[in-house]
Formats: sequence, C-alpha cells, structure tokens
Amino acid sequence: MLKSSENTIEKQNVMQIIKKNKTEIASMNPNKNIEKLNLKLPEISTPGGSYVSVNVRANIAYIAIQFPILNEEYLYQGRLGNELNTEEGYKAMQLCALNVLAQVENKIGFNKIVGLNHIDAYFQSGADWDDSPIVVNGASDLFVKVLEGKGKHSRVIFGVEKLPRNFSVGLTASFTIETE
Repeated sequence: MLKSSENTIEKQNVMQIIKKNKTEIASMNPNKNIEKLNLKLPEISTPGGSYVSVNVRANIAYIAIQFPILNEEYLYQGRLGNELNTEEGYKAMQLCALNVLAQVENKIGFNKIVGLNHIDAYFQSGADWDDSPIVVNGASDLFVKVLEGKGKHSRVIFGVEKLPRNFSVGLTASFTIETE
C-alpha cells in the first residue's frame, strides 16, 4: 500500500514539472529577449545568388548562410587574428545570428519554432589565430539568450580560406518548426 502511495506522489511531482516546463516554453518571447539585450533584428538580406534564404522541407527550416551585414552595410571584413581580434569576431558572429533570427521571424515566425537544431559556423583567419570556439559562442550565446531552451543546439566550426566579400565569419542554421 505504501508503494502505491509513493508512486502516486512521484507521478504528481512529474506532472507538476511538465506543467511548469510547458508554461515556461509558452512564455518564451524572443522579441522581448532581443530587446532586453539592447539589440534589434536587422533588415533581412537578400540572397546573393540563385537560392532562397529560408528553405523549408517538412518540419525542418534551413537558413542559408548569413554574414555580418547590418541593414545592407557590410561589417567585420578581414581575417580574424589579422585585421580583426577575437572580440570583434564574437560580435561579428552575434550579428550573423541576429540575421538568422531575422530570416526566421520574417519567413516563418518565432511562434512556429520548436527548436534550433544545428549551426554551421565559418571563419577566415590568420595562420596563428586559434580562438574560433570563442568567436562562435557569439552565435551560440545569443541563440540561447533569445530562444531560451529552444536555442540549445549542436554546432560545427569550419576554418576556410576565403569567404565572400572578405567577411570574417558566416553562419547557417537549421530549425525544427511546427507545420500546422
């Protein structure tokens, strides 16, 4: 008899935790979180080639590479460790993440986000520079601060020889979204 009572209490505790988590998820407000960070979503950029900036297949949204562009102004150009330092790289990657979020809000809507799945981060640097994880945290930190639990993700970092327009960094992302 005691065993059954303990199971009932345990189930009630689990149900309270689930209810609390659902309430927290429902109260997530990315726009308010962006405002709290004293940031603003930039204007969305248009693709520089024959592709779309957001491609939805079933319930996955793929966001094409976003660069550190602020309202059509190219920023953070050059090589990390040469023309740009690690802190500037962090800010550049943060701007790329803001551009990803602007694309998502404009083309899909924050209310449809189930979660951020994965990001691919690209950078170009001088030969002796090796702070890419710190720079990519500019995007990772922002996604978690803005999307909260839905912003947790996996990632990969690629050092490349050259990025278009001599941008120091670039970022792609995939999200699971609600389709109905």
